Amino acid sequence: QVTLWLKKIYGDVPIPEYEVNERTVEILHEVMECNEERDRDVMLLIEDMKDRTTKYEAEIEYWQDILGESLGLSEGSLSQEATADLADLVESAVELEVEDTSLSSFYSAINDMTSELYKTKSKNEEMELKLKTLTKKLTSALMLEKNLEEDIKTLEESQEAEKATAEVRSNNLKFLEDKSKDLKIRISEAEAELVARGLDQSLTHEALMKSSE
Repeated sequence: QVTLWLKKIYGDVPIPEYEVNERTVEILHEVMECNEERDRDVMLLIEDMKDRTTKYEAEIEYWQDILGESLGLSEGSLSQEATADLADLVESAVELEVEDTSLSSFYSAINDMTSELYKTKSKNEEMELKLKTLTKKLTSALMLEKNLEEDIKTLEESQEAEKATAEVRSNNLKFLEDKSKDLKIRISEAEAELVARGLDQSLTHEALMKSSE
C-alpha cells in the first residue's frame, strides 16, 4: 500500500531512497492515511461547491424568468441609474450581511451596526479617560521625582558648604589652640626670666589671677 501510494504521489519522478524498516513503513502509512483522508475531504468540498453552483444557477434562471415574464425586466432593460442603484443595493446587502434585501433586514442590520458603533465609541472614550488618568499620574510622578532630585542636590550642596565651614572652623580652632599654647609658653618663659632677675612672686600672672579670684 505504501509503495503504491508513493508511486502515485511522485508519478514519473523516482521515489527518494529511504531505509525500509518497520518504523519508517509505519510512519509512511500514517502519512498516507492522513493524505487520503484530506483528499476525501477536498473531494467532498468540491462536490458540495458544484452542487451549490448548480442550485445558484437554477435560482438565477428562475428569478430571471419571473422578472422577465412578470415585470418585463431583463439584464439589458434597466437604465444606467437603475443598474447603479441595484449594484449599490447588492453591495450594501453584502456589506451588512443581511439574509435578504427587505427593508426590515436592512433596518435591523443598520441598528445592530449602530449599536456596535456606540459600544466601540463608549469603549474608546473609556480607554481615552484611562489614558488621560495614567498620563496625569505619570506626569505627577515625574515632577515629584524631579523635585526630589533637586532637593537631594540642594541638600548635598548644603552639606558640602557646611562641611567646608566646619573645616574652616576646625582649622581656626586649632590655630587659636596653638596660639594659646604658644602664648602660655611665652608668658611662662617671661615670668621665669623676670623671677630670675628678682621679680616678686606675688606679681606673677598666676599669683595675680589667684589674688583676683
